Amino acid sequence: MDKLAGRKALVVGASRGLGRGIAEAFSRAGADVVAVARDGALLDELVRPGSGISAEVADASDPAVARPLLERHHPDILALVAGASPPLQPLQDHTWETFSVNWNTDVQIGFLWLREALLLPLTPGSRVLVMSSGAALGGSPLSGGYAGAKATLRFIADYAGQEAQRAGLGISFTAVLPRLTDSTDLGRPAVIAYAARAGISQEQYRAQMGAPVTPAVAGKAFVELAMVDPASVAKAYLLTGDGPQPLP
Repeated sequence: MDKLAGRKALVVGASRGLGRGIAEAFSRAGADVVAVARDGALLDELVRPGSGISAEVADASDPAVARPLLERHHPDILALVAGASPPLQPLQDHTWETFSVNWNTDVQIGFLWLREALLLPLTPGSRVLVMSSGAALGGSPLSGGYAGAKATLRFIADYAGQEAQRAGLGISFTAVLPRLTDSTDLGRPAVIAYAARAGISQEQYRAQMGAPVTPAVAGKAFVELAMVDPASVAKAYLLTGDGPQPLP
C-alpha cells in the first residue's frame, strides 16, 4: 500500500498507544516516518529493519526541540499525539499541580509545535493533525484539567489554520478527538475509574462506549485524513471505532 509514498510523516508521541498505531499506519502506507518520543527503548521496538521508521528521542514539551526537528526532517505530515496521563480523582482531591498536568504538557506541546510549523514554515501542501480528545466535547470530571486542555488543543489548531490561511502558507491544520478507549495505557485506567463512578461493571461501561478506538483505527483515520483534499478537510473530527466523523 503506497498511498503516502514519497511523503515524510513526523509523529510526536509515537512510542505507545494511538501514536504508535499512527506511526505504523503511516509506514505501511508508504511514508518515510520519523517517530518522536522520550522513551528510547520503546522507540527501538518500533524501528525495525525495512520499516521505513526512524527515531528521535526527545521531550516534545522542551521549547528547544520542535524547531530543530522540523528543520532537520521537513515533514509533509506532522502528527501531534503526545500527552500526559491525567491523575484520576475527583476535583476536590486535586492540587493545582495535578489539575494542570495536561495544560503543562499537552497544551504546551501543541503550542510549541504549531507555532514552529507556522514560523518555519512547513512547505505548502503540508498537513498538521493534532490529537485532542472526545473529552473536549463532554467533559472529564475525574481528570482535572484534562478536558479543558484538550479543548484548547482543538482551539489552537483552528487558530493555526486561520493564521496559515491569512499568510497564504498552504498548510492545513486539523484536530482529531478520539473517544475514550480502553485499548491504550492512557484510557484503560479511565474506563475502570468511570465504571466505578457510575456503579456499573467495566463490561457494562465498555458496552455503552460502542466500538473501541484502537491504535489500528487511529492509524487508519490519520492516513485517510492525510490524504483528504485540503479544500474539503474539516477543522475537527470526532474519532470513533467506526472512523473519523467531521464536527461542525
